[in-house]
This record gives sequence, structure tokens and C-alpha cells, in this order.
Amino acid sequence: MTAYMTDAAGKRWALPDLTAWRLEYTAGSPCDSFWLRCLWDRDSDAHPEDWVGFLAYHDGRQVFTGLVDECEVTAGPGGQLLELSGRGMAARLLDNEALGQDYQSATQADILRDHVTPYGIDTAPGAHLPPVSQFSIATGSSEWSVVYEFARYHGGVAPRFDRQGRLVLTGWNDSQERVIDDATPVLSLTRRDRRYGALSQVLIRDRWSGRVETVSNPDFQKAGGQARRVITMPTRSSYKAMRYSGQFQLDKSASELYRVEATVGELFCVWPGDLVTVQRSGWGWNGRYRAAQVTVGADAGGRWSKIELAAPDFVV
Repeated sequence: MTAYMTDAAGKRWALPDLTAWRLEYTAGSPCDSFWLRCLWDRDSDAHPEDWVGFLAYHDGRQVFTGLVDECEVTAGPGGQLLELSGRGMAARLLDNEALGQDYQSATQADILRDHVTPYGIDTAPGAHLPPVSQFSIATGSSEWSVVYEFARYHGGVAPRFDRQGRLVLTGWNDSQERVIDDATPVLSLTRRDRRYGALSQVLIRDRWSGRVETVSNPDFQKAGGQARRVITMPTRSSYKAMRYSGQFQLDKSASELYRVEATVGELFCVWPGDLVTVQRSGWGWNGRYRAAQVTVGADAGGRWSKIELAAPDFVV
């Protein structure tokens, strides 16, 4: 992999060969991230403290676009080492607070104009989200939460960023399905069940009328689960909107009940959102999954991709 750093003026520097690196891709939340290490020439005319952007390429393809959060130069007996870490372009929206306001009818163009474009972020083509009437932004919300609520709650699309740093507001592309079978160089395969965080019931309260709607997860309740949350809607809300908000929270928590984690001795073999079929001999949880998170890296132990798999219809 080849790494480039950029400063605020757009000037680009190519880093020396990396001794270790890690790129973490998510399905939109939390933010993508990166970490890398290389030998550093003390006589270089570059100044790492001035770098703000990160670009990565593999086999001629751009595989990451991000922002630098931290850089560190360490001098030791073997020379100087440079370490850099940061996040994907969603960091721009996470780090900026939105202005609280109400839209009589919010369109996709309104949301992009007011909450995305001002931060120098482009949007990938193909997005056609429906307008939302009486769309409100609570004071203190991040710009990311505005985009997420508009796209996910009302448009049914999980917003995310692609490897060129563009905001994506379209569904997953299921035209290609990956397979992890006996021919795949699997380093490890893990099944994890986690009850913590799953919800059995959600109460949604309209603070204006005092009306309360309740939605439940009977399957989790039958299994002994008991975890309730109370959500207060920020504005006057319809019955449908209240029910949807509660059901969304239940579905999101239920989709995190189990994960399958596969570590493969290959780079960039799966991307978040890809459908993955597991067909391994002697493995008790073969089936069809969707990649929820992928971490790709290289170090002294070799090259690898760690793939976290969820149910095909998991909620981001």
C-alpha cells in the first residue's frame, strides 16, 4: 500500500515504505479510521505537524481518504519512527455542531446544502431520498446526526462514506457476493453472541401531548431479556413517526445480538456492505451474512483482513 499525506494547501507527500498499517472500514457508524507507522528521515523537508489529509492506494486503486488526528515522531536506537492516525471523512460531520432549526419540508438538497457541502464533502451520485415534512434539528446535534436521521430514519438508507471520501446515500450494491469456503486462507473464525445492548422494550413519549407509545421485542423477552429505553420525541410527532422511531431502536439492538468474525490472510477481499456466504467444513454457523465492519492491515505477522459479519438485514 502507498500512503500520501496532504497539507491545508493541498500539497502532497508520499510516505516511505510502511512498516505497519491498519485501515478500519465501517458501515457508516462509527467512523472509519486509520493508523500507520514508517521509518522517518530526520533530514526530510516535510513537516508532519502540517499534514491534515491522508490518501491510500493499493494496486492502483484508492482505498482510503481521511483526516489526520494525531502524528508522532519517536527517536530510538534504530532511528526515527513516524506514526500517524486519524479518521475517515465522516469526521468532518462528527466534529461540527449543527444549528438547531425546523424545516417545514426538508429535501435532500436542503440537507446537503446546509449540513454537508459547507465542509468540502462531495456526495456520490445516485442518491434520491424523499423529502421529510416537519423535520427538526435539536440544538447540540452533530452534522452527522442530522444526515443520519434524515437518511436512515426517514429514507431507509444508512449514510456512509466511500473510499474516495464521498458521502453515499444509496443502498448496498448486492450484485456481487463474496464466499468464505475451504479454499479461503482463513486464519481464524469466531462466533460471538452478546446480549448486552439488546433491548426488550422501547417507550416513545411525545413531550407536547404526553402520549406514550410502546414497542416490544417478544423474542428477546421470551429468552429472558429485560432492557427498556425511553425516547422523548423533540417535536409534535405522529403515531406513525413515534412507532417507527421505537421499532428502529429495537431492530438496531437486535441486529447486534450476534456476530461472526473471520480473519483472512488477504488484503481488501471484502468491503462493508458486501454479502458474504460462509461455507466452511466443520463450522456450525455457515450461512449468508453482510459485512458490517472490515479492518485491513499489515505488520510483522503478515497481511490480513478482519471481517465482522452480521445478519444480511442488520440495521446500521
